[in-house]
Amino acid sequence: MHFIYFDENKYSEESPFFHIGGIMVPEEKLLPLENVLARIQHNFFGSSVLIKDTEIHGKELWHRKGVFKKRKASERIQLLEDLASVVIEHKIPVQLVTIDVQRHKTKYRYPEPEYRLGLMLFLERVCDHLDKNSDYGMVFGDYEKDEVARSIVDFSQFKMQGATEMYFGRNIDRLIDTIYFTQSHHSRLLQLADVMVYLAGRFNRMTEEPEKWMEQKGLEIWNTLKQGTDLKIQEWP
Repeated sequence: MHFIYFDENKYSEESPFFHIGGIMVPEEKLLPLENVLARIQHNFFGSSVLIKDTEIHGKELWHRKGVFKKRKASERIQLLEDLASVVIEHKIPVQLVTIDVQRHKTKYRYPEPEYRLGLMLFLERVCDHLDKNSDYGMVFGDYEKDEVARSIVDFSQFKMQGATEMYFGRNIDRLIDTIYFTQSHHSRLLQLADVMVYLAGRFNRMTEEPEKWMEQKGLEIWNTLKQGTDLKIQEWP
């Protein structure tokens, strides 16, 4: 059994690419991974209790907001390095989808909403991975009221139809039951998925060497992740 944790960013004019994706954790790696994440959490916050005051959000971490407001850049970069090292050392596959929203809306006369499209593409790629490993999976997402009901209905519809609604839609029967949602501060694995999505959104299309130290380190972490683990990104359209 694989446990799949995913999150997404929010499309806006300032952030024109929609990203969705996360981590695919084999059952035998689940407890070791969570134990290491709990130690990292405790080392940074002084506690590993799953509450909002110990939650790791990529955007807040990077922009020194919320619980990271009083933390130095060097501390925040070290936290990102620790999280990336965990993914690499435990060989955790990362699957992401990037949608150029404006190109998508321009190319198609009746474009799918980016969240629904991204979810379909992500679930298809997850099932590709499960096929290769002859395994089944359960999917977990961050609880957000505007997305939960829609995601569950879409997921159920895909399973009843026997495939997603893509032109060459594929079967997703290797995914068990439904999509399970919980508040992200209750799950270290969802927080790790959030960080992967944030790093992709910030650095995947960066083509020039940044001038600021923190940007340089962030790009270095992202490139290390791409080289050090099974990280795949599907770009659309």
